[in-house]
Amino acid sequence: MPPETAAGAPSLVRRLGVWDGVLVTIGSVLGTGIFLTTADVARAVPHAGLILLAWVAGGVLTLAGALTYAELGVLFPKAGGQYHYLKEAYGPLWGFLFGWTSFLITMSGGIATLAVGFGEYLGFFVPFFSTKHALFALPIGSWTWTVNGGQLAGALAIVAITAVNCLGLKEGAFVQNAVTVVKVASIVGLAALGLFAAPQTTPDYTAPLPTGGLLAAFGVAMIAVLWSYDGWYGFTFLAGETREPARSLPWGLVGGTLAVTALYVLMNLVYLRALPVAQMPHTGRIGETAASVLFGPWGARIISAAVLVSTFGCLSSTILYAARIYLPMAQDGLFFRSLAVVHPKHLVPVGCLLAQGVCAVAQVSSGTYEQLYTYVVFALFLFHAATGAAVLVLRRTRPDAPRPYRTWGYPFVPLLFVATSLAFVVNTLVEKPVESGIGLAIVALGVPAYAFWRAR
Repeated sequence: MPPETAAGAPSLVRRLGVWDGVLVTIGSVLGTGIFLTTADVARAVPHAGLILLAWVAGGVLTLAGALTYAELGVLFPKAGGQYHYLKEAYGPLWGFLFGWTSFLITMSGGIATLAVGFGEYLGFFVPFFSTKHALFALPIGSWTWTVNGGQLAGALAIVAITAVNCLGLKEGAFVQNAVTVVKVASIVGLAALGLFAAPQTTPDYTAPLPTGGLLAAFGVAMIAVLWSYDGWYGFTFLAGETREPARSLPWGLVGGTLAVTALYVLMNLVYLRALPVAQMPHTGRIGETAASVLFGPWGARIISAAVLVSTFGCLSSTILYAARIYLPMAQDGLFFRSLAVVHPKHLVPVGCLLAQGVCAVAQVSSGTYEQLYTYVVFALFLFHAATGAAVLVLRRTRPDAPRPYRTWGYPFVPLLFVATSLAFVVNTLVEKPVESGIGLAIVALGVPAYAFWRAR
């Protein structure tokens, strides 16, 4: 018989363990970043030692976030993650604004971005799905709605993964875990081959450091690095379906973060053996270029296949965990009522999965996801800073609440994470004031929406 809530309605089931947590964390992070971002890092800090240091530092800061979120996840082992943490620390409005932004842009836009990235690399092998292959164009006033092969492939990938997740947690987690194992194996294999291949250049890790504004330049490099680590918090959204949250959440987050950090450092060691640091800033797809240099013409196809699998896995993981945000919102009466139920047979939030899929596919077909996603960068890290600070707030307001797990290194670890997130906020305000303002306006639109649902 399916588990029942006190009201007699079907509820989520706790089936995920530590191994699932590690794979979800890895799957949520590993996308296209590691195959592209080192060029941006090298542009900011053209020094082999500093490039590696930036990736290690990114892993340390991400680990601080994982340790911080783990306490909140254990304190509130429910589906929804940040929605609960912000609601419990600052009130229901803040939880709603996070969910509102996630549904409209942050998570749906992230899914759309990954899906089109998947389509772009699929077009490398199947030209019909290339982003250069226009399928149709429909003039609408002064704007033309165009759909290309990459967008079609991305939309089909969203539909397929959403359908699998609607069948149940076991099915969705199985696909996510299987693809993650394959992509980890492919990256480890590429790194091993790259480290054993004859080096094409000898990196000088002890070369004199660049002069002038080194700290600011390293901060710019860290922005690119931390974007490549984004998604590490995904397992916390699945806390309501986790066995032994006090054990599974901390170890799943920490284990996954450490694994990703090791993979990132390995791949950068390969890049530094393949390309001179001076050439890296001018190499957009650094993974493909390095593979071509080390392995010959077939190297680019190998990397393209690895990116294809990696992107599909990240898409699968994001669809799995992001849909859990909207279930508690609807159950609190702050979202569509049809999303407040768990399917009586499959025991997953089917309504949330379908609504999320429709929103993501709409953004894929409209082609506006990249612009929208840029607008909420400011809000995304503002929510991260507020969530990190929630550990401090809840320690003060609920000192007697049971905490089977407490953040290691408290309060320094949460403060480090909050400071890093606020640095992102300040940098975004300075570098992109218009986009930040638009992002804040999008979040602010959630206030009247919150009032509407509260009134109902």
